[in-house]
Amino acid sequence: MKDPSFRRSLALFRAFLREPEDPETVYTLLARDAADQVERHVPLEGKVVVDVGGGPGYFTREFRRRGAQGYLFEPDAAVLGDRSARGPRDAVVADGYLLPLADGAADVTFSSNVLEHVEDPHTFLSEMARITRPGGLIYVSFTNWYSPWGGHEWAPWHYLGAERARARYERRTGRPAKHRLGENLFRIGVGPTLRHVRGRTDVDIVSARSRYWPVLPELVTRVPGVREFATWNLLLILRRCS
Repeated sequence: MKDPSFRRSLALFRAFLREPEDPETVYTLLARDAADQVERHVPLEGKVVVDVGGGPGYFTREFRRRGAQGYLFEPDAAVLGDRSARGPRDAVVADGYLLPLADGAADVTFSSNVLEHVEDPHTFLSEMARITRPGGLIYVSFTNWYSPWGGHEWAPWHYLGAERARARYERRTGRPAKHRLGENLFRIGVGPTLRHVRGRTDVDIVSARSRYWPVLPELVTRVPGVREFATWNLLLILRRCS
């Protein structure tokens, strides 16, 4: 699918609506889309790709399919136990704050929709930069808090308050919410993240854009205020400085 395009955005949106019933199809499609985005900047064949927080391994599986040496590091052992994605058997249980890798071990460091789930995103980004070789690529995307999907399963009611939204979800579905603000979901904004990354000396910004926006995806991230709602999901492509 051409990126950006209305056709691509619509296909991804329709897939996300089916995520609870068919995660295999959804995340396989998303992994292919993300790998396409990476390959716009670097060929994957023969590259060492480290997937940080990649769950059961959809992204790592796609990177390997394209000839990369893909390695999955996931902090939740229970998630790794879910083999519905036919993920890699050699995945490593590891915290994104302290990865068991040498400096500059990876050609590409990848993280999809993880940053909103970590309490200290700056340290997380520093660790991703540390393990990326000089000149290597860092792919980071996350759902910002004020986007329509910022509350995850209890969105868009998070605009009325996190606790109220979570309680509403639990009343409506009869099951506990997966996410709780301040425990495994955190408020993260587009503007503060961009300011932090621009102030770093270890990375350069190659691209800062909305991951799913169908037209001019880099323009929406340049408008203060509006970008916090309209970006939906911020994608940063960074280059590790020499």
